[in-house]
Amino acid sequence: MSRNLWQRDELILAFNLYYQIPFGKINAKNPQVIALAQLIRRSPGAVSFKLSNFASLDPTLKQRGIAGASHGSKADLAIWNEFYNNWEALAFESEQLLAKLSPAEAAEPETSLLELPIIEGLEREQLRRVRVNQHFFRKLVLAAYDQRCCITGLNIPSLLNASHIIPWAHAAEQRVNPHNGLCLNALHDRAFDRGLITITPDYRIQVASTLIKSSANSATNDLLLAYDQGQIEIPARFQPDPAFLRYHNQHIFQG
Repeated sequence: MSRNLWQRDELILAFNLYYQIPFGKINAKNPQVIALAQLIRRSPGAVSFKLSNFASLDPTLKQRGIAGASHGSKADLAIWNEFYNNWEALAFESEQLLAKLSPAEAAEPETSLLELPIIEGLEREQLRRVRVNQHFFRKLVLAAYDQRCCITGLNIPSLLNASHIIPWAHAAEQRVNPHNGLCLNALHDRAFDRGLITITPDYRIQVASTLIKSSANSATNDLLLAYDQGQIEIPARFQPDPAFLRYHNQHIFQG
């Protein structure tokens, strides 16, 4: 079989990368494109073109009047149909492939199982799947927000979390969906998780009335109250689903 034909594993890895790079940056000089090209022993140009093939199938880009490269293969379409919006399947299969080629990719401290919710009764294999899926979710969400907190703009990755809008334990089918994610710094992630702040379906920050009415000190004013009624930075890809935000407003937020 010709080396020019892309194999299934290569296509899955390219599809994983496709979701981490904005359309305008899928070029042969992008370091992420170069890194994948080295892993799968293809040229950066070939990887860039393959990402453009996937872009031509993306309905979200078509809605914005953006067209990728035409003349994609049947294999491209098959991978797209298998994994588009099938987040958990893409996460687990692509991240396992990536870990085999680059073990360091699977060992980021941010994805430690110690940070995951306590889930009783899970066996080793299930725990491994949880870790892989969390790693994938974090990569997609932080990439969508350009490694910046959507409330404050803080851009230190080690201080950023991929926050679930509908909590992990409330909706298993949405755990890996990047539309269920927000990029928040550690403080605002905890406040969001505790219902002290929320994001409304029109992407407005709302602080709980209990905090507003409290005798807050200057730190509370500067770090939380100052952002009340402000707008978050909305990503071009994987915008938070208004239905998920509405759930947080109604079931998590303290009002």
